Amino acid sequence: MNADQLRSLLSDLAEENGKLEAVLDSMFDGIVVCDRSHVPVIWNKSAERMLGLAGADSPDRPLWIGISDPEFAAFFRRTMEGEERILDREFELEAKGGRMILVAASATPLVSRRKIIGTLIHLEDITEKRQREERFRRAESLASLTTLAAGVAHEIKNPLGSISIHIQLLQRAMRREGACEDEAFPALVDRHLGVVTEEIDRLNKIVLDFLFAVRPMAIELRDTDPRDLLRELAEFIAPEADQAKVRVELRLPDDCPRVLLDRRYMKQAILNLAKNALAAMPEGGTLVFSLAADEGFVKIGVADTGLGMEPEVLPKIFEPYYTTKETGTGLGLTITFKIVREHRGEIAVQSEPGKGSVFTIALPVPQRERRYLPSPTSTPEDSAAGVGIAGGEDASAPSPTIEKD
Repeated sequence: MNADQLRSLLSDLAEENGKLEAVLDSMFDGIVVCDRSHVPVIWNKSAERMLGLAGADSPDRPLWIGISDPEFAAFFRRTMEGEERILDREFELEAKGGRMILVAASATPLVSRRKIIGTLIHLEDITEKRQREERFRRAESLASLTTLAAGVAHEIKNPLGSISIHIQLLQRAMRREGACEDEAFPALVDRHLGVVTEEIDRLNKIVLDFLFAVRPMAIELRDTDPRDLLRELAEFIAPEADQAKVRVELRLPDDCPRVLLDRRYMKQAILNLAKNALAAMPEGGTLVFSLAADEGFVKIGVADTGLGMEPEVLPKIFEPYYTTKETGTGLGLTITFKIVREHRGEIAVQSEPGKGSVFTIALPVPQRERRYLPSPTSTPEDSAAGVGIAGGEDASAPSPTIEKD
């Protein structure tokens, strides 16, 4: 190449490099590329703002040295020295002006020709995203509360009317001349007071269910084997099932991922489904608790061979105060739905008239950290340097802040 061609090539390269820099600096998310020694070599304006990076401050120093937040710095040091792949680990950081922001940090080993040559870091400011989610949850809760308030007012009106009628009957009987000398009077009083007591108990249950449905839940997530939970539930409901001539079956795999859940609340959610299943089998049948792992979720199934539901009923069953039973508050499935959503899970139902119903609770499996393992064909020297390709799941335990059950 002659001098003019060389100048033209360098000019084109400089122009392309300028475009790439402009793209990086225009991104809302922070991007940092570190070399094999964990020293930042490329970063954009957003990363500089979130991490406090500056060209004069960071030559030949690992990334974590210039980070003021000790927890954030320790995260990067542990992740980069361990050559781990971690996605969306959330941290609360102090930005300029003392404002607190929430940052989701991801770190991935940079691999070229089956060798780790550095680390790629992605930073996302999710403060506004979380605030929007919180506002949406509040609006959703307010809408649900309005529906619940209308429902509870309707439900309370009926037992109050019944109590009022029976008290009036008692008053009329007591005003009747010679009523107290009548031998049938004590039985009459006892019957009316029995109805009043039953209706008061019904009111109490309505109010308790209402409060449970609208109050925030103090969910305490623990690392749990869901098979133990289902075995415990099957044993608990067995006496009631025997009385209803229902056979309880457990279909559990030999191995199953552990999930994060609150045993107390999740037991209540599944127990609500199981009791509904028993009620749907007045002539007896089979109740099946099942478990399966599928694409990052653990799926808990509660199936029955009962009456089933009509297609037009299915979209309404999780709505507050919707019920097909003659007795009940209509809040059981609403509470179950709320518990599942508090666990960041989903619940679905399949049902056909005369063929029974299947409720499925899908709970996310906690993401384990991926570690880059040495390649089977790499040399001992490469292994010592941390050279390798992406391997399987890391078997390390979850974060120490999560208690094990």
